[in-house]
Amino acid sequence: MAQTSSLLISLKKSLKAHGYTYADVAKHIGLTQASIKRLFSEENISLQRLDQICQMMDLEISDLVLLMNEQQSQLQQLSVEQEQELSQDLGLLLIALSVLNKWTMDEIIEHYELETHYCIQKLARLDKLKIIELLPGNRIKLLVAPNFGWRDNGPIQEFFQHTIGQEFFNSRFNQDEESLIVLNGMLASASNSEFQRKLKRIAQEFEVLNQEDSNLPLEQRFGVTVVLAMRSWRYGLSQHLLKKHPDQSLAK
Repeated sequence: MAQTSSLLISLKKSLKAHGYTYADVAKHIGLTQASIKRLFSEENISLQRLDQICQMMDLEISDLVLLMNEQQSQLQQLSVEQEQELSQDLGLLLIALSVLNKWTMDEIIEHYELETHYCIQKLARLDKLKIIELLPGNRIKLLVAPNFGWRDNGPIQEFFQHTIGQEFFNSRFNQDEESLIVLNGMLASASNSEFQRKLKRIAQEFEVLNQEDSNLPLEQRFGVTVVLAMRSWRYGLSQHLLKKHPDQSLAK
């Protein structure tokens, strides 16, 4: 599944680079646009369909695989020590998040109360961390893969959980750009695993959209934070109503 996801991310990037939309793909291979969107979202594209889509761009499937491998050779994750450094330096973390969203240095300085020298200093540190390459004229080249992500339960995730978790949920989530969905149910292990895979696909789709929109002018984009979470939660508000099993009553 990981290889399939990476290949489709590369395919979407190639289509975008060639100026093709889902509607163009649908017309080329004789399906509806809704069907094309479903094939991508469900990651269920046959080799025949994949070959047809590649032909639109005068590519072979092998060309797409080479592109995928090139992208995977980029940095996909930092070490624990590197994330720890970012989490302990708020200025460095702020600038890292900005450049990951393809802000220029001028845009960073325009939007934040940061001195030019300070910003260059932090960009130079990100260069040493291999997140970016700082080019002449303080231009920024990202060195991370399209599917770059923070470590599961790593320092960055812990930082956000401990510092902004409460602030994040301090909202009524009633604006057009906001959404809060709370689900509760009882799933078998197989269903739980399947739903977690679907959550990961949603995260991948978010990253694709984020990459596509990164070329738009900054004034046409706004910051979005998405939290996708799932856990076993047996107690909560009803904990005091649960019957204790014999082994629980003896446990002290």
